Amino acid sequence: MKIIFEKISVIGLGLIGTSILHALKNKVEKKITTYAYDINPQHRSIVRDMNIATIVSEDIEHAVKNADLIILSIPVGSMKKVAGQISKHLKKGAIVTDTGSTKLSVINDIKPFIPKKNYFIPSHPLAGTEYSGPKSGFGSLFENRYWLIVSNYESEETKKLDSFFSGLGSIVEIVNVQYHDRILAITSHLPHLIAFTIVGTASDFEVDLKNDVIKFSASGFRDFTRLASSDPIMWRDIFLNNADAVLEMLQRFNEDLSDLQKAIRKKDGKKLHSFFSRTRNIRKKIIEAGQS
Repeated sequence: MKIIFEKISVIGLGLIGTSILHALKNKVEKKITTYAYDINPQHRSIVRDMNIATIVSEDIEHAVKNADLIILSIPVGSMKKVAGQISKHLKKGAIVTDTGSTKLSVINDIKPFIPKKNYFIPSHPLAGTEYSGPKSGFGSLFENRYWLIVSNYESEETKKLDSFFSGLGSIVEIVNVQYHDRILAITSHLPHLIAFTIVGTASDFEVDLKNDVIKFSASGFRDFTRLASSDPIMWRDIFLNNADAVLEMLQRFNEDLSDLQKAIRKKDGKKLHSFFSRTRNIRKKIIEAGQS
């Protein structure tokens, strides 16, 4: 991996943050300095024991003050507070980016705190699992996965981020903020909301039926439980901070669901077959694109 930044700070040591550190250690172990920080002292201790960062800092100011690149891998609801904490400690020319799943809210929370001597370029890796915490990270998480840079134009700083993310194995694209939040609402946020709802519905059944739902879970329900086991703090913040886009997609989903209800009630097999065939083809295209 070509050295783009010599000193990199990762704030937030969950799945994404530790996966970045793993990837950097695997690719450029002795040529860069990595700083790591998390508000949770147990997370800091685990990362220190894993030896995937050069320095695990005990305070956030120390973690960012020498860094050329600062990556905020924290829940989107925490961005404003953290931006305020690091603002006065950024060295001249340093780039700040984030890995949050909502972008308009993150821009509004972070941008006011970034000094003119620095650059804030939002980004988002479309990679993850249902697991969370520092032990969940792994170095190949970003390989052949899209990493979106949110910007209205290509600058020298975005080019540096492009090269950096590509070096982690990602496919990089530059998108605008409105496009990002709407596309993630349908491809990520709404599926998780549906999964949370279905599993929540099952949990409300009477005891005997609920036990049998767990006992006889078919593959479809197991897939929903995988999504629904994701970090509740992260997803609470996502839905609160991308509400408009999620509600728009939820409305469209409800309209389609209503049409399917009518087709089932009317025993319209032709319409059901046509709908299921179309959605099957979408799955095929996702597999062909290597994003399954």
